[in-house]
Amino acid sequence: MTTGPDRALIAALADATGGHVATDVPLAPLSRWRIGGLARIYVEPSSAEEAAAVMAIMHGRPEPLFLMGDSSNTLFDSAGFDGVVVRIGRRMANMRLEGAQAWAQAGIWVPRFARRIGCSGLTGIEHTIGIPGTLGGLILMNGGSQRKGIGLNVVSVRCADSEGRLFELTHSECGFAYRSSTLQGQRTAILEARLEFERGDSAAIRREMLGILRSRRLKFPQKLPNCGSTFLSDPKMYSSVGPPGQALESAGLKGLRRGDAQISPMHANFIVNHGNASSSDVLWLIAHARNLVEQRTGYAMDCEVRHLAPDGALRPAHEPALHLFANQ
Repeated sequence: MTTGPDRALIAALADATGGHVATDVPLAPLSRWRIGGLARIYVEPSSAEEAAAVMAIMHGRPEPLFLMGDSSNTLFDSAGFDGVVVRIGRRMANMRLEGAQAWAQAGIWVPRFARRIGCSGLTGIEHTIGIPGTLGGLILMNGGSQRKGIGLNVVSVRCADSEGRLFELTHSECGFAYRSSTLQGQRTAILEARLEFERGDSAAIRREMLGILRSRRLKFPQKLPNCGSTFLSDPKMYSSVGPPGQALESAGLKGLRRGDAQISPMHANFIVNHGNASSSDVLWLIAHARNLVEQRTGYAMDCEVRHLAPDGALRPAHEPALHLFANQ
């Protein structure tokens, strides 16, 4: 039942976002893994200004805050989340082209953004065509494929800080590195971005995108819920052992199952949900796989996927996994 303080908070959030607030929202339908309990409060702004107003309302409050896009790299806990989820999603998915540059809100779906760029005869983002997620999450993680990152194309990023103040970061201030940026680990909302591309041939760009999508269909599981790559690729490990999927497969982990969670028989760096997997099932597989690969290779793989605890703790999933199953 909603408490007095909750009612006041909900009213303030509703006023800031035109009423787009809900309580006790199931996280599983919002999760690409289809895993997660109830979120105490859920709010979805439609502009940078609304998002900044939400951040300002939450500043100094005791409730944990979680900023999400399409949850592509997030494992929600089956026990739920006792705080406020702010989704930068479909209500913040506008974009426009300005010559060789594009302005876009952070909630735009990456494949849609990539197609729009490619169809306009601009090149440089083809590698993102098959990545399910939002532009904000892609920028946060400097995501991409084929060992490329979106950071190469970022000109500037507009954000809101923990107090709700809007500010802009240049490319260099984002500190892009392999699958990382300075925006990680901060209570900062990525809201808009400006990106720059090169001119290319639309037909050639389309052929490359179709080839990437075809390759992904053949290599990666598509029919069962999953969060994409579970473990990060470490350059040192890659040069001597290979990518995480190869290390996991060599350890005989393909197909290993815990409850309804399974290390995909198609690609070992993917964990799939057969219907009723819990967060604990996934964390057990992560801990077991990481320990076994480290014993065999000497390399401890870190997770690309992050786990959101009920109290708001957001950590790479191997950390809570190893804590929960230290003595497995």
